[in-house]
Amino acid sequence: MTNIADGARSPGLFADLPDDLPVEERDVVRVVLLDSEDRVLLFHARDPAYPEQGMWWELPGGGMEPGETYLDAAIRELQEETGIRVLPGQVSGPNWRRTATFRYREVRRVQHEVVVTARVDGTPLVDVSGQLDYEREDYTASLWWPVADVRASAGRFYPGRLPELIAAHLRGERIDEPFEFWS
Repeated sequence: MTNIADGARSPGLFADLPDDLPVEERDVVRVVLLDSEDRVLLFHARDPAYPEQGMWWELPGGGMEPGETYLDAAIRELQEETGIRVLPGQVSGPNWRRTATFRYREVRRVQHEVVVTARVDGTPLVDVSGQLDYEREDYTASLWWPVADVRASAGRFYPGRLPELIAAHLRGERIDEPFEFWS
């Protein structure tokens, strides 16, 4: 198997996972969506299957469909989750690569992720009517956050190191994040 955006999967990864749930492995794109005031759109999220995890803020994005590129997936996911349409020229290349695992709806997800940036004019209204039923249940709110507020926040985020790495990502630095055991 090959990872998205020409990365490599770690063959020993599954040996280190807890044997607590069935494993679902997938390729994912996450989007740092910036408005014209350089605020980033985040969803306030929860997992009804694991209420003890509480709430967190997460970047829009999701799984890549078979044959889909990260660019295609980023455009589709933004449209579905936010109602915001972006063109290919508005989406950066993936300069942040990561693999993470977390419990989600009674499976253990292992996600090979790339993070891209998309910029939009103004501050578009978020339209959640295209979200899937489980997304409507998981996302309780959305908010345009000033990047400085994300960086200064002690809140919980997905990706977990978003406050620490967002500035480097926005500068276009290459980030190969170590494996994140999120939950």
